[in-house]
Amino acid sequence: MINNQKGNVEVSSKTKGISAFEPKILVLGSILAFLTAGICMQIIGKVGTTPNTSIIGAVFAMVFARIPIQAMKSFKSLERQNLLQTIVSGAGFSAANCGFIGVAILFIMGEPGYIVPVAIGAIIGSVISVFVVGNIFDSKIFPAQGAWPPGVATAGAIEAGDQGGDKSKRLLQGLALGVVGSYLKIPVAGIGIVFIANLYSMIALGVGLILRGYSNQIFGFDIGATSIPQGIMIGAGLMALIQCILVITKKTKKKEEEELRITVSDKKASRTIFASFGLHFAGSLVLALISGIVGDMGFGQLVIWVLWTGFSSAVAMLLVGMAAMRSGWFPAFAITTIFMTFGVLMGFSPLSVAIMTGYISSTGPCFADMGYDLKTGWILRGKGLNPEYECYGRKQQVFIEAIGVVIGIVTVLIFGTAFMKEGLFPPISNTFATTIQAGGNPALIKELLIWAVPGAIIQLVFGTKMVGVLFATGLILNNPIYGVGVICAVIARLIFGTEWMEVRDAGLIAGDGIYGFITSVVKAFF
Repeated sequence: MINNQKGNVEVSSKTKGISAFEPKILVLGSILAFLTAGICMQIIGKVGTTPNTSIIGAVFAMVFARIPIQAMKSFKSLERQNLLQTIVSGAGFSAANCGFIGVAILFIMGEPGYIVPVAIGAIIGSVISVFVVGNIFDSKIFPAQGAWPPGVATAGAIEAGDQGGDKSKRLLQGLALGVVGSYLKIPVAGIGIVFIANLYSMIALGVGLILRGYSNQIFGFDIGATSIPQGIMIGAGLMALIQCILVITKKTKKKEEEELRITVSDKKASRTIFASFGLHFAGSLVLALISGIVGDMGFGQLVIWVLWTGFSSAVAMLLVGMAAMRSGWFPAFAITTIFMTFGVLMGFSPLSVAIMTGYISSTGPCFADMGYDLKTGWILRGKGLNPEYECYGRKQQVFIEAIGVVIGIVTVLIFGTAFMKEGLFPPISNTFATTIQAGGNPALIKELLIWAVPGAIIQLVFGTKMVGVLFATGLILNNPIYGVGVICAVIARLIFGTEWMEVRDAGLIAGDGIYGFITSVVKAFF
């Protein structure tokens, strides 16, 4: 027997986990999920980004655990708080980043009749991603001991709220700094993530952000106006995919498995990843059938569309997941843009590319969000000391996240058209629609392939740390102040270490998320 007290969760061989289908969790969780999904749709439509939904879900869970009525006493359990946080997070993330973005592309292009098929495709893609990460989390390629920074921050907030004492003080200090820093436009979330995430990954991201933001001063031209960032992302992404395959096919020694304490074998991880490609191919075929685009393409073109859409969605899911694990960033929109661009250049009609884009964009974000939530659960359940208990809890999180995803995208179907008629839709959807309608430029392929070479080399040199992908992510995003904050935090970490920031880093991320959520709600509704 292993005993390790973690708040209200005792980790032992006799511990009985809590089911995701417990009525009080499902009812309260579904109500909060529905409300959060609607709010996040408003936020991404008005502000263009979404807050850290894992942190917001944790705050909801902790608040309800402290309501002094009998029905809420059971939510003092950290496991119930984790399940409540998971469904809320999944709904908010899927509504804004998976469903709303996809359907808005069709609305902007004047094709509202395809909104329902695209939403169904988003449900398929998102749910596949949730179950895939649920089956490969705590494997060699996606270890539970990986960074997953937002998941660490959420667990730190829940634990500190439960335990009090010094940990609670550190959290409150971080929260206060996070709120004040956000108000002053300081990238506090990025600073907090640096003390949790892989150092090389964060350096690459910071350097990329700085080079993009100050490219006119450094190089004499705007990198963002070229295809350099996308080319580097293509090369780095393809190399990262090869590295992923090599990692999962390389036989792990028994001693190495014991040191990692992984609960998912190489064989199961390999089987799951290869099966995910099959599932995404099937999802693409279903999407082609229900949308009716099969009638607009010949058999050969249809086969190519299904294969490219399925391949792209599976690869995007894995690349976004690896970046999210290493750095807390998920470059879903950047990666989707690349596959969408090739779809245009392959000669598919604007409508079929738009449907493809909606499907591809739905896979990565929910993979990342589920990974963050599983990291939170892994910490709260005792960091894998009881494998049987950990696996049971992980399975319940997957079930309830999938429910949250469906609630989130159904919310998009209910409110999406009304929002969009009022001119409320994600800005990235407008970018996707404009790019699709503009058509392809054959000369673009040559430029992308040229810059793919250095991207692949950078990713190869630094191994599986996702340095190339995150460097390209920084080049794509125009946020130089964030890059400066990240590099300053890296320097502080190298000089002073990470111990002094423990729990405070979670507070910075949580404070930034809470402030961003509140201000975004105000902007969206007032």
